[in-house]
Amino acid sequence: MSHQMILFALCFALAADNDVLAFSTQGHHRSSSSSSSSSSRLNLYLDGKSGPVHPSSSNTEIITDTTRLGNLQVPTVGVGTISWSSNKMLELENLELQSLVNTACASNAALFDTAERYGSHLKTALGLGWGETEKLICKFLESAPTTTTTSSTTTSPVVATKFTPTPWRTTVESVVEACQDSCERLGVEQLDLYQLHMPDIVQPLRAFGKAQSKDEIYWQGLAECYNRGLVKNVGVCNYGPTLLEKCQDKLAQYNVPLASNQIAYSLLGRHDGAQSTLDYCNANNIKVLAFYPFAMGLLTGKYNNNVSSQNLARETLTTLTTNKKTMLEGLDLQKYAKGGTGAIPEGGIAPLLTVLEEVAQRNGKTVAQVALNYIICKGAIPIPGARSSLQLQDNIGATGWRLSDQEVSLLETTADSLGFGFDGAGFKRTSEKFVGYGVEKWSLD
Repeated sequence: MSHQMILFALCFALAADNDVLAFSTQGHHRSSSSSSSSSSRLNLYLDGKSGPVHPSSSNTEIITDTTRLGNLQVPTVGVGTISWSSNKMLELENLELQSLVNTACASNAALFDTAERYGSHLKTALGLGWGETEKLICKFLESAPTTTTTSSTTTSPVVATKFTPTPWRTTVESVVEACQDSCERLGVEQLDLYQLHMPDIVQPLRAFGKAQSKDEIYWQGLAECYNRGLVKNVGVCNYGPTLLEKCQDKLAQYNVPLASNQIAYSLLGRHDGAQSTLDYCNANNIKVLAFYPFAMGLLTGKYNNNVSSQNLARETLTTLTTNKKTMLEGLDLQKYAKGGTGAIPEGGIAPLLTVLEEVAQRNGKTVAQVALNYIICKGAIPIPGARSSLQLQDNIGATGWRLSDQEVSLLETTADSLGFGFDGAGFKRTSEKFVGYGVEKWSLD
């Protein structure tokens, strides 16, 4: 490998990736239902009933709310793993994450979304982080207690991972080899869902007029993995209707269905083609996986003082003092929350949070659970990040019930009246990636 390629690889690693290439943890956290007493202020409502349910191993909430993802039956809420990493440099160990996986398996909520590039950013920069999160998931699932509960809605743990398009991956076989490597790291012979992490936008020679898309090669690679039996389902990420149709046509030549498309989608993120993409996917039996379902925490209320602390769960209150977001991300999120700058009017998202609180109180749920349930009602699977069992169990509270059509309409009307949408914060954007040498963009057209 040339010195230039090595330098580019290091820059690409330092960019790390999120469901977009990112620098730090996306904090998805919860809020709790209101209560008049300070002692119950931090309770989580997990079952939709009038009283609080305290998460514990002896009182595990079992998800019976499932949906179809290709040929799989999966929970209606997934678990994002972009922020997962080992607590040790040379060993795979994280007791908090192991507890989360144990809870997910016991709760019938084990749908994990990961990628070959997910892992500690420091380790990735040193060449040690590639595939770390896949290896962690393998270890955690192997150590998780097996459940004896079976029913028509019981699902086995499902892991979705991703192939990262890069300039040096130029053949069908490069996709197959990467798939086999992911199988090995995850300890399986066949992946549940194998996704292209993004369109082939990483083009370091674009400025010199030498950009050359390898999308069709990658589609053929997905088909080859499917027909060799290496994967149960194939999917893509950050594709709009035009690219989706082209991908479907190519896969159809090999009798391979397109199972999923992962995009940024939330109550605040339905613009710039997101809603039309979801509509296309729903009409064509392509399941949408929604990342940034909380708009990087904005829809939990954690950035707005006008949201009552009674509606913030323990995990959300904790993150107010242990926020892992970068300074740039924090500044951008405060602009959305407070407004008064640029295209965001004074008050920011406060009017939407007021309505979210009202809907949450009527349903005995949290603001964040309403935000997740909205996505479920639209036919997509939200993929909120989670780093603890408490976060996971609050996510589970978004399942097993549905907002009314009137509530969905009210939320959308209020969100639209803000006059702006969520486009990301800091280097984490909904339609672009920092890729080492600069920023590359895509559009959901």
